[in-house]
Amino acid sequence: MFVGVLRLTLHLPEPGSLKSKRHLLRSAIDRVKARFNVSIAEVEDNDLWQRSVVGVAAVGNDHAFVNEMLDKVAGFVASMHGGQLLVTDRQMEITPYGDGLSAGGMRTLAEAERDEEGDPT
Repeated sequence: MFVGVLRLTLHLPEPGSLKSKRHLLRSAIDRVKARFNVSIAEVEDNDLWQRSVVGVAAVGNDHAFVNEMLDKVAGFVASMHGGQLLVTDRQMEITPYGDGLSAGGMRTLAEAERDEEGDPT
């Protein structure tokens, strides 16, 4: 299993108030959620009018898949709203979990039950 985290720092040149910033950001977040199977939320700079930091998380069974999905999310965010959202920084980290447990380390339920019964096969 691979867990990918993407941190996007956004500059929003248009909003003149927190209300308009939140409207623009909510629209962008809703569009990302509708298009991609990821979790996304504003995580920093909530009270600044023209800056926001958004966190995105994705989980998958293939490193390349998670990487590609987060790349697509970053590109999608950068392209939406006609330049009203400018990506000024992008950080991504993908972490493997369960490494070494495949093949030799994992057992099926049937194997565990046989071991409990004392059957060596």
